[in-house]
Amino acid sequence: MTTHQVVFITGCSSGIGRALCWAFHQKGCKVIATARSLDSLQELEAAGMTTLALDVTDTAAIAQAVDTAIATHQRIDILVNNAGYGQFGPLVDLSLEKLQAQFQTNTFAAISLIQQIAPIMKRQQSGLIVNIGSVSGIVTTPFAGAYCASKAALHSLSEALRLELSPFGITVVIVQPGAIRSNIGAAAKEALAGVVAPESWYVPYQETIEQRATLSQVNSTPTEQFAAQLVQQVMCPRPPAVIRLGNKSRWLPFLRKWLPTSVLEQILKRRFNLE
Repeated sequence: MTTHQVVFITGCSSGIGRALCWAFHQKGCKVIATARSLDSLQELEAAGMTTLALDVTDTAAIAQAVDTAIATHQRIDILVNNAGYGQFGPLVDLSLEKLQAQFQTNTFAAISLIQQIAPIMKRQQSGLIVNIGSVSGIVTTPFAGAYCASKAALHSLSEALRLELSPFGITVVIVQPGAIRSNIGAAAKEALAGVVAPESWYVPYQETIEQRATLSQVNSTPTEQFAAQLVQQVMCPRPPAVIRLGNKSRWLPFLRKWLPTSVLEQILKRRFNLE
């Protein structure tokens, strides 16, 4: 894939999204960085990137952002669906609103963006869609059911899209990061506030639940390293269908594949004090 590609990225205020903006920019791509707050994108704008305000849960805002991107650059070559967050906590304690919000941001928003941008790529007869999933979508852990399920759903949808869009020159890549340094742990801890009520069965597990919310930041891979490696792979002429990068991105799927379910569950029960 040549340079000067137009890349549309969501969730660029910090973490993986921001690092990807810089990595694509350094490859000579024209980057369209989006986030809910334009203020968080000022540094990227100063570097010459196009910045747009975008709440990925708002379909009207998505349509407007895509229209603006096309008016500015006339095309979109790469879409990176990165925006997301982690809603942790026991599933019996999560309100339906919190569960829906998790899927709206992590799963449905990506489909909304694809539905807007895929027709543009079809007209171009080329395009690349990169969906940022998670190794958590492969190995489900206690107190992370909502997050794990939202990423597993994104993986499955990406597999269907890869087949359905292939006749139109559109490639779909699913990325399954392991532990990558970002602010997802801090945001997850914030989203956890109030989930475990005083009468919850899980009050004795409060500390373990909070540890799960920030687990991705333990022995995490530097964000810039992850972004550079990912951009290198997706800009190959034939990028891999599935890309796993970062600490824990390989051995967790290995355990899922080769350990009997009963053994893996016993390990997880012990790890999260559920024996």
